[in-house]
Order: sequence, then C-alpha cells, then structure tokens
Amino acid sequence: MNWTQLIENNLRDFMDQASTLRQMVGKAEPGTATQIITLTSGKGGVGKSTLSVNLGLALAAAGKKVLLFDADLGLANVNVLLGVVPKFNLYHVIKGHKELEDIIIRTPEGFDIIAGASGYSVLANLPEKERSKLVAAFERLTGYDIMLIDTGAGVSANVVDFTLPADKVVVITTPEPTAITDAYGIIKSIVLVAPDKNIKLLVNRATSSLEGRKVAERVINISSQFLNVRVENLGFIYDDDNVAKSVRRQKPFYQLFPHSKASACLDIVAARLLEQELPLRRDSGIGAFFRKIFSPVM
Repeated sequence: MNWTQLIENNLRDFMDQASTLRQMVGKAEPGTATQIITLTSGKGGVGKSTLSVNLGLALAAAGKKVLLFDADLGLANVNVLLGVVPKFNLYHVIKGHKELEDIIIRTPEGFDIIAGASGYSVLANLPEKERSKLVAAFERLTGYDIMLIDTGAGVSANVVDFTLPADKVVVITTPEPTAITDAYGIIKSIVLVAPDKNIKLLVNRATSSLEGRKVAERVINISSQFLNVRVENLGFIYDDDNVAKSVRRQKPFYQLFPHSKASACLDIVAARLLEQELPLRRDSGIGAFFRKIFSPVM
C-alpha cells in the first residue's frame, strides 16, 4: 500500500473537510476578532518553526488572512526558513524607531510575518512605558483572520506567557521519548496556571499513522490521568524527506512539494483548526492577546 492510499484509508473524512473549507472560508469581515493560535514545544528540534511557517501557508491557501509572529525572541528563525532578511524587528518598534506596521513583511507565499527581536529575550519584562507602546501597536493591527505565534522551545516563563492568552495552543512533539516527555512538561506548565486552556497535540515526523496515533494517545492519556486535562489529538505529519530539502532551500515544503506526504497531512491539520470559528467577543483578538502578555497581572 503506498502512502497516498494509507492517508486516504486513515484520514479520508478530514481530507474532505479540508476541501470543503477551502471553498467556504473567506476574508475577515470588519470587526471580526483575530483568532490567536500559539505553537509551542517542550524541546527544540521538533520542527516547530518549520511547521509554523508551512501552517501559515496552508491557512492562507484556505482563504485566511494570516499573520505569523516569531516569538522565539532569543533565536528567531522564521525569516531564515523563508529566505527573508528583515531590516527591522520588534526592537525597533520598542525603541520608537519604527511603527509595528512598518516591520510587517509581506511574503510571496501569501501571508505576513513579524520577525522576532533575536537576542531580546526580556521582552515580557519591559518597562511600563515601552510595554504600553507595544500593546497599543498590536491593537492597531486589523484585517487578520488568524495570528500564529511561534514560541521558543522549553518551559520558561517567556514561552508559557505566549500560550496563556491564546485561543488555541498547539503542542508539537515527535515520537522520540525525550520529545514526548518534554511535551508533557510544557502541557503541565500551561495547565498549572490555565487548567481550562484549549490544548491540541500535533505529532511531527511520524513514520506511520499508527505511530502518530500511539504517540498522541500516550501523551493524551498521561495528561488526562495526572493533570486531569483534556488534550485533543490534532493529527500527525509524516516523516518526509521533502521537508529537509525545503529547509535547505529556504522555501516552505507546502509550496515546493504540494503533493508530498507532509503537505497532505498539513492540509488535514489546517482543516481541523478551522472546523470551529471563534465568535466575536469583547476581549479578544491581537490587541487583547498582547495586552494580557504584557500586563503586570495575568
């Protein structure tokens, strides 16, 4: 059985949903809240930033207006994966040299990015004046359906802070035992301060649908047993050589290899994330997200 048949046999329903969503979704209407989706991981090296970039492209292909914010403030690399060299980043906004709108990069891939201020990891502890300035800048951003937040790896306060105000948190792991253990660790860190957080698990580099399902079940069952939290299985991404090829070429695999195993899986993940659109609510959207991030009390 080839990989195409395997995907069809295991995930046909979700592929149908992805196709339907591409036809139905449209651009954000004025006043519609931006949905915040944070992608995080317990350890580095699981492909989180690569998936963030390609998920942004998949969501854009589904008709969504997407903004990807590189929140790995110490080792920002989203722009590297896209072959982009930004002239300005958040540091210049904080210092008042640029407006936030000035540093947004429009990519040929169809979504926008904000490059992280690499080496400026104390962003969450800014003085009140600079914090207020940055929050106000994010509140002025409009017209996006979804903002993806690509956090750093680990369980530090800087990482967890970017998951707490999000509408959905996607924890990424691989089948490696250390990655599974660290995925549980980041889930525990989030749940300790936000027990009702909407957490989803995505297994990257699975060699089969069976492996992807078993890894997900392991993390989900342990989280349920010891943390009393429900973690949703978002799906898996096949271990695909085309992903490494695309990274070396600094282009998204979703663009270079649209018919690859990894791209087919990502279509399903995007469809599942878009299944439930968030209603307009008072304290929501990009501005609210960063207001919560930088407020003295969460």
